[in-house]
Amino acid sequence: MDNIDIIASEPAAEPAAPEPSWEAGPEYHIASVMLSDPTSINAEAIRGLRTRIMAQHVREGRRALAFCTPSTGSGCTYAAFNLAVAMAQIGVRTVIVDGNLRTPSIAGLCDLPEGTPGLSEYLADEGMRLSQIINAEVLPNLSVVAAGAVPANPQELLSGDRFRSAVDQLLRQFQLTIIDTTPSNTCTDAQRVATVAGYSIIVARKHKTHYSDVQMLARLLRADRSVIVGTVLNDF
Repeated sequence: MDNIDIIASEPAAEPAAPEPSWEAGPEYHIASVMLSDPTSINAEAIRGLRTRIMAQHVREGRRALAFCTPSTGSGCTYAAFNLAVAMAQIGVRTVIVDGNLRTPSIAGLCDLPEGTPGLSEYLADEGMRLSQIINAEVLPNLSVVAAGAVPANPQELLSGDRFRSAVDQLLRQFQLTIIDTTPSNTCTDAQRVATVAGYSIIVARKHKTHYSDVQMLARLLRADRSVIVGTVLNDF
């Protein structure tokens, strides 16, 4: 697969030192391996991914990443969310956006209250300000935009100018904007998100995701002018 690096979920030869202790705000309970098991193989793999993204993406001035997957069960949300936590841990001002408006899960990983307004409400309501849906500092340097209520027209909302404007605003406020997306075998939402973000990562699960599906998704993303910065092959 041309121009795609494979970032495997394997530990480094020498385990890295544990990250400093980080605590969520009192109203949040963050379900991240970076906090619950920071010396594990999985956490070490996320740190390896972080190193690659810092070197090849963030330090080049690129501020957005759409996490895309061809099918369900690949660990796409897991990779996106834990990378966001890992970035925040080294002082990168990060926001993670739940762009999966069909089967959202980011709010649950942060224990946000049920009914927390999110992206779907903002995109549908011209009178709503973006600041109203940013859950700031759920961890030091980490903010969260939940998906909100599941809308009847997710593709239409993500294809509109208001979504592009929202991403532009986030890029000005944060050093890194990570957007989780819906699996591409169910709809074209991920392509829309990746086009706006400009850069994407494909997530595949070892021994489950078909290589042909990854190739197809890569072709679709490139056709929509999203630069693929890497592929995460995981078995988390």
